[in-house]
Amino acid sequence: MSDLDAMDRSILRVLQQNARITNAELAEKVGLSPSACSRRLDILEKSGVIGGYHARLSHKALDYKMIAMVHISLSGQFAKTLSEFEAAVKLCPNVLGCYLMSGEYDYILRIAARDLEDYERIHRDWLSALPHVVKINSSFALREVIDRPNVGL
Repeated sequence: MSDLDAMDRSILRVLQQNARITNAELAEKVGLSPSACSRRLDILEKSGVIGGYHARLSHKALDYKMIAMVHISLSGQFAKTLSEFEAAVKLCPNVLGCYLMSGEYDYILRIAARDLEDYERIHRDWLSALPHVVKINSSFALREVIDRPNVGL
């Protein structure tokens, strides 16, 4: 991040607001020629600063009305145990995020479910079947306060 200059940060701010903007529009907004803007974008993408462009879907509009935060404890923290768990959890389509943690639990998952019955199915068919799991603790979000897709620049 320290290698980014003011122009790179300006490009990233505009893209965070609208990733569908054309290169010509982006160039105009940041004060570059389209070719210079395109070169900078290419560098930002190849260096991994821009990890992709995505449509932000509404879980509620798609009938996923519940978000569960699931704390997982594993039988150990051996490299093989972690990699087997991580490979398996990536296959669960309802897992929106998975984080290896320090502290009491090994992982925290963010899971979308249609309702309590759907969460029960996810718990039974997916979470309980994950390798090396010894404890599952689920909490349900009552209301979303902040869900930022972007970081401050």
